[in-house]
Amino acid sequence: MKQFISGIIIVIGITSSGLAQMSPYKFGQGLNVLGKDSSFSMKAAFRFQNLFDNSWTISGDDFGKVEELKSKFMVRRARFKFDGFAYTPKLKYKFEIGLSNRDISHDGDAYFGKGASIIYDAYVQWNFYKGFSLQAGQAKLPGNRERVISSANMQFVDRSILNAAFNLDRDIGIMLIHDGRIGKARTKLIAALSQGAGRNVTSGNFDGYEYTFRGELLPFGSFTSKGDYFGSDLVREEKPKLSIGASYDYNEKSVRSRNNLGGFLVIPDAKYKNISTGFIDMMFKFKGFSFMGEYAIRATHDRDAQLYDINNVVIGKYTTGAAINLQAGYLFQSNYELAFRYAQVNPQNSIVGNREKQYMIGLSRFVVGHKLKVQTDIGYYEKENKDDALAWRVQMEIHF
Repeated sequence: MKQFISGIIIVIGITSSGLAQMSPYKFGQGLNVLGKDSSFSMKAAFRFQNLFDNSWTISGDDFGKVEELKSKFMVRRARFKFDGFAYTPKLKYKFEIGLSNRDISHDGDAYFGKGASIIYDAYVQWNFYKGFSLQAGQAKLPGNRERVISSANMQFVDRSILNAAFNLDRDIGIMLIHDGRIGKARTKLIAALSQGAGRNVTSGNFDGYEYTFRGELLPFGSFTSKGDYFGSDLVREEKPKLSIGASYDYNEKSVRSRNNLGGFLVIPDAKYKNISTGFIDMMFKFKGFSFMGEYAIRATHDRDAQLYDINNVVIGKYTTGAAINLQAGYLFQSNYELAFRYAQVNPQNSIVGNREKQYMIGLSRFVVGHKLKVQTDIGYYEKENKDDALAWRVQMEIHF
């Protein structure tokens, strides 16, 4: 790992010393390099998040008794990111790696090999005709909006319980992307074919592929600075902006408990099931106010979440059911934002899990937008057939 990081630093140094031109540096915009013959560009950026996390178990009804304090400090995320174009501006690329323990952990050498799972994004995108682009490599699948929004650009310290239960993760494959317009409105269509087992899996395909489709409509035109894909209305949109999106994902013979995430269910003679996941989401922003809403639903092809072997013995289960997440915030002129979230997860039945509700209040101080900020939130988790929980988190983000 040390040699790898040293190599990256050396490459940046050599590139910037004589083979390329450096653009004026400004905090938060990364290190920008352009080839002297304009045959390539590269933006290198580094960011990390330091998190202080506290949680309390609450036993009994009506807030009951507060007990079992758990507290921890951690480097939640630490990432290197490189993007730009190669040979022509129509051929873009992105490469991102994770360095924190949470970033590089995985579920076993049998599926991921003996190395750390450090690669997040590694893809090229070719704009081959007008609004049409073809993307190949490892990237986020076009699932729910909350997941596609970068972890650097979130409205709260972290994503909701909807995302934890039903999101789609990164995978390796190909995507066909179309950006279009209907009058003043903007449209975006994506179709993806991927391996179906998640990022960095080296054990190969498990006898099935994953198919993902997404459509978006922006009836009032584009958001300023791609604001439909970052939390909070940091640019204070002068006119109302709205994005409505829907995604559908079909994973053949899924071998993981949460579609292409969760524990592996690789068991001899297992009768794997096809998993369908649907999302509907929206983002609205106007003069400092922002609202994001999502609905998710997931089911197996036979509506039975349990996994059986050839003798019809239960050997595992999939996470199925439905969830909703609603969150809104207002950014004051002082660059403080107050935000609220309500989320609910309804598993298909008690075999899958317990119902859970999340109530959260967040406060953020944006020093340089999402590039330098401090965020804190307090959340109450109401859990069916289990003790409730109270959580308080504080996180600092710095993005060079």
